Amino acid sequence: MNNKINTELMEYFLDFSVAITAFPKFHLQGTGQMESYYNTVNDICKKIFEELLTTFHSLDVKAKTTGDRSVLNKGIVRDILGSEKFGPIARNIIKLWYLGTWYQLPASWRETFGASEKDIDRVVSSQAYVEGLLWPTLGVNPRAAKAPGYGTWAEHPSSDKVNSFDNLKGVNSEVSNSKEVNSHTKILN
Repeated sequence: MNNKINTELMEYFLDFSVAITAFPKFHLQGTGQMESYYNTVNDICKKIFEELLTTFHSLDVKAKTTGDRSVLNKGIVRDILGSEKFGPIARNIIKLWYLGTWYQLPASWRETFGASEKDIDRVVSSQAYVEGLLWPTLGVNPRAAKAPGYGTWAEHPSSDKVNSFDNLKGVNSEVSNSKEVNSHTKILN
């Protein structure tokens, strides 16, 4: 793993992660996984990862300058998720945050952009599963990792957590309206 982290790129990574997960910075930082996830991706495809982050940052600056968030949402769909080069990495970053697991990049991507011996299916850290965004999204605790608290077994899960996907409306509406990408399913697969 890299011992020296580019703090500027780490900030871009955090901003990108906020945009693609719909979780606030505070929550992502609170997982304690940001550096581990950054290093995982950086160790596998450093130059392309840096290019993805600077592409995102340019879109973010343009959206802030124009005051139009749709510039960012459309740009993420078109220039990152819809990109043959960046899309598989971006989708893996989403999976990393939600599941705590890095999945090997597709064979076609590795053939085109280069393979790395570190690009293997794996849980990134011992806490990655426990801190995955899947759990707060569903409003439950990870099995065998966090006790729910005395008597909570008698309560139904809260529906407000299950409906938290409404936070993704901006990107999802751009996905469904995108000419480059026909469906949300295509982007995430």
